[in-house]
Amino acid sequence: MAGVKFPSWLKKRVPTGEEAERLRAMLHNLKLHTVCQEARCPNIGECFSRRTATFMILGDTCTRNCSFCAVKKGNPAPPDPTEPERVAEAVAALGLTHAVITSVTRDDLPDGGAGHFAAVIKALQRRCPQTTVEVLVPDFGGSREALRVVLAAGPHVLNHNLETVPRLYDRVRPLASYRRSLALLAAAKEEKPGVWTKTGLMLGLGETDTEVIEVMYDLREVGCDILTLGQYLPPTPQHYPLQEFVPPEVFACLREKALQLGFVHVEAGPFVRSSYKAAEFKNRRSK
Repeated sequence: MAGVKFPSWLKKRVPTGEEAERLRAMLHNLKLHTVCQEARCPNIGECFSRRTATFMILGDTCTRNCSFCAVKKGNPAPPDPTEPERVAEAVAALGLTHAVITSVTRDDLPDGGAGHFAAVIKALQRRCPQTTVEVLVPDFGGSREALRVVLAAGPHVLNHNLETVPRLYDRVRPLASYRRSLALLAAAKEEKPGVWTKTGLMLGLGETDTEVIEVMYDLREVGCDILTLGQYLPPTPQHYPLQEFVPPEVFACLREKALQLGFVHVEAGPFVRSSYKAAEFKNRRSK
């Protein structure tokens, strides 16, 4: 976004320090990917300094072509069977009480990578039994059986991001489907009523506040518990163009509306990302 003047509320000092450098070194040594690095998250310094990270499994190459995303596209390598134990080793070394696991989309795999997600969850349960596990999953091509495999492994939070409003899907998520993604969240509650479900939206893509609120209603109809709302920032000039900077007061109003509709926990603000301060939902209520 060279040449774009950022508003005052989007200026942020990037923390540095020994903790962040140690975490980077550990991830490098264990040959692990994080969405923090691959998606160029603006909170990377803050989260690394707090010894937190969102682990990205199943490689660093995605089979989809979402126009907002910095993760590289192409033909991924086969899943690494040693990855689950390496993720568990990292979580144990960091002493995390809440681990977030996401992945690239793997349309090339028969189960969309569901079995690999399950293997990571089980490795974490063996190595770090006190750690709550959140998985941020792709849509698995609409496969309910793949979703069952992940849920059977016992994650505490099942997250799947809608990303934007239905009107913008053709331009922002051309190989995805709003209704398919919403159906995944509904199916998660049907298959495992006790699991927390979660989703996130980016703002500033050209949506209206009315459209965002309509999505909130759709989410509450399928029992979604947790919502994140954050500012979209194009990773490069070649990605989907930014339409507007959304002021903090708009995020605050949308957060209040979401809470009124019954979401258990809502994070909303310019720097919020799907897994930002992910563990804080646990302070809201037990389920």
